[in-house]
Amino acid sequence: MAESRFDVVVVGAGILGLATARELLTRRPGTRLAVLDKEPVVGAHQTRHSSGVVHRGVYYAPGSLKAQLCVEGAARLLSYCDERDIPILRCGKVVVATDASEVSRLEELYRRSVENGVPGAELIGPERLRELEPHVAGVQALHSPETAVVDFGRVVEAYADDVRGGGGEILLGREVRGLARRGGATTVATGQGAVEAERVVVCGGVHADKLATLSGAPPEPRIVPFRGDYLVLRPERRHLVRGLVYPVPDPAFPFLGIHTTVRPDGEVWLGPNAVLALAREGYRRRDVSLRDVRETMRSRGFRRLARRHWRTGGGEMVRDLSTRLFVASTRKLLPGLEVSDVLPGPSGIRAQALAADGTLLDDFVFHEAEGVVHVRNAPSPGATSSLAIASVIADRVEKSVV
Repeated sequence: MAESRFDVVVVGAGILGLATARELLTRRPGTRLAVLDKEPVVGAHQTRHSSGVVHRGVYYAPGSLKAQLCVEGAARLLSYCDERDIPILRCGKVVVATDASEVSRLEELYRRSVENGVPGAELIGPERLRELEPHVAGVQALHSPETAVVDFGRVVEAYADDVRGGGGEILLGREVRGLARRGGATTVATGQGAVEAERVVVCGGVHADKLATLSGAPPEPRIVPFRGDYLVLRPERRHLVRGLVYPVPDPAFPFLGIHTTVRPDGEVWLGPNAVLALAREGYRRRDVSLRDVRETMRSRGFRRLARRHWRTGGGEMVRDLSTRLFVASTRKLLPGLEVSDVLPGPSGIRAQALAADGTLLDDFVFHEAEGVVHVRNAPSPGATSSLAIASVIADRVEKSVV
């Protein structure tokens, strides 16, 4: 027997879960809605471990959900932050080709930027690059002047305030252990009792695949957790970077490479790398879950991925253990960087969906069945796109009403 009945239950109080709850309450005031999360605070994992970059749509294939929702979501998010007095660092971004071999890929990014409607995007030469970033080396760059940085921790807290202000409940410390559909409603079992809802939205982040299987959804795509570690510049060396400086990414891999991030509090982060995490919530190298490791290693898709990218993965692991090698990689963009300039920084976990054939899914993925909508893949720019993604999910929830 469920202890409470709601119209909608959202599983996951990260930035997507709360954005979705907020959108549903805005569309239909009076909706009985609850957000469940196993943690004692909202946004405990990917949201609060994010670098805070508000992407503008430079990288994503035109016509993809990422392209559409990033461009729309960034504009909506920045307007929201202005309305709520959440500080925005409007520092801009350069994607830098360090030699001639990267120029064609940079030009493709520019083409995508134009097609996606990235505001103010332009190709610049080395002279203009030196004006923007005097300590950065490159032969050409893509400048995205409207790329910004915010504190997503403050954003998710504001979303939570909106949910509570709209009459929704946020029930923390509620780990979801089961999802069962019966008689037109879904019972959501937790360690503190069950709740029942006509419709359920699951925004489970790094646990998305496990939560999906609880409702009878297929196990694929599986989530593979990648840990990203950062270094930070010493305060006296922060002048080396004025804004966001990125390398030209490798199109065969879904990560953007080691880059610089200027934070609203003045810190400058270098990173992240991308190494397989040995626990789904393993933010430190010593965090190991044998259960999580077994699940990853038993995945046929992961084994196929590992066979294809073992050199890249091995290089990332070696670099993760060596500050000297980490700095050497960053020096490609910042030739003047020294090992003595950096200190250990924070870490985050990227929930990356993996298909059975070993393909890392690049676009956002949603799945719905019998009154439950699952977010199966929403890595970066998921936080940037949160308000736009929430609209897509809310559309699906409303269509699921029988």
